[in-house]
Amino acid sequence: MAIIGTRGYPSYYGGFETAVRHLAPHLAESGREVTVYGRPGQERDDDPALDTRVIRRTTRGAESKSLSTLTFGLTATLDAVRRRPDAALVMNCANGFWLPLLRAAGIRSVVNVDGLEWERAKWGRLARAVFRAGAWCTARFADQLVFDAEAIRRYWEREFGVTGTMIPYGGSEVGTLPLSADDAHLTGKPFALVVARFVPENTIPEFLTAAERIAERHQVVVVGSSGYGGELDERVAALATRNPRVHWLGHVADDSRLLALWCHASAYFHGHSVGGTNPALVQAMHCGAPTVARDTVYNREVLDDTGAAFVAAEPDAIATAVIDLLDDRDRQRSLRRRVRDRARAVYTWDAVCSEYERALSLPPSTTASDQRHGAPCPSSGADRVEQGIPAAVER
Repeated sequence: MAIIGTRGYPSYYGGFETAVRHLAPHLAESGREVTVYGRPGQERDDDPALDTRVIRRTTRGAESKSLSTLTFGLTATLDAVRRRPDAALVMNCANGFWLPLLRAAGIRSVVNVDGLEWERAKWGRLARAVFRAGAWCTARFADQLVFDAEAIRRYWEREFGVTGTMIPYGGSEVGTLPLSADDAHLTGKPFALVVARFVPENTIPEFLTAAERIAERHQVVVVGSSGYGGELDERVAALATRNPRVHWLGHVADDSRLLALWCHASAYFHGHSVGGTNPALVQAMHCGAPTVARDTVYNREVLDDTGAAFVAAEPDAIATAVIDLLDDRDRQRSLRRRVRDRARAVYTWDAVCSEYERALSLPPSTTASDQRHGAPCPSSGADRVEQGIPAAVER
């Protein structure tokens, strides 16, 4: 079988790549021949977790924000058509344009649709239209659909008239790791933590305003950056310069350091507001991070009743909820236990990989096959508020 639509294996870029790091060896262990398509220069040959049974192939494409997914998806699909695997797991509904090629070659397609890309603020009007059209093609031509949240599945049922399987992301149990030497100054101190790319839809502007109030009494650790500089990077740098309780770490590539921060955080703020199941939130849960989350249908679905608070994207609401949690050690201990229990029960990689193996082994979904030919053309999505889907935002 082939896996199309990620940057490669093993790669640590994002949620898709994290899933494939676990899934590809699982499928190889079950006796499948697994080929993961990727991009040049994205794979780590020295990774100790590399499973040599997984075949890795790179294809060419255009490395640009607007064209990379489409072009690398096309060249990977063309190579798969030539090699004729029995099935293809396709990541991202933008690759829906190429599903007719797989169907013509007799290759069964299972598509993880990802979130609602056409709703994300980072894309311009043309890119959003392309993503929406790719979603329509996915609804029409995919043999099986995978959604990483129930809210996403319900959206596709309403908008495109198709359904499929809900398979969330998983996480790994890590116990309690010691803080790194660079973060040793936080030992024994209650601190607030945020981990996110610096884009407005991750509630970073609002959190930075809230951080000024939080840092009057407590430590605040900010992990992330825009990746290219800009207003938000300048703002957090200035805040860290003015207030010694604010620590900006930028992008943290050391997984063990990040996991330890989640393990020791007294309050983790999760401001992501695009669907569906967020991999960072799931891993934070496995680390036992007491969490204040932005109030979205997705965050409520994942945390259920283990969230400390669900708040509006308003600085005062964020600051109040985070400070209340930082001041309550007993509540922190209770939430750590409960959030870990939920992660172990619902969001494990063993369960996720088994569900993917089942989806890849099933014959084409009769529900999706029967309904896709009647799927409506892309709509404006103007009724998303009534449907409980938050407005344009990014994971």
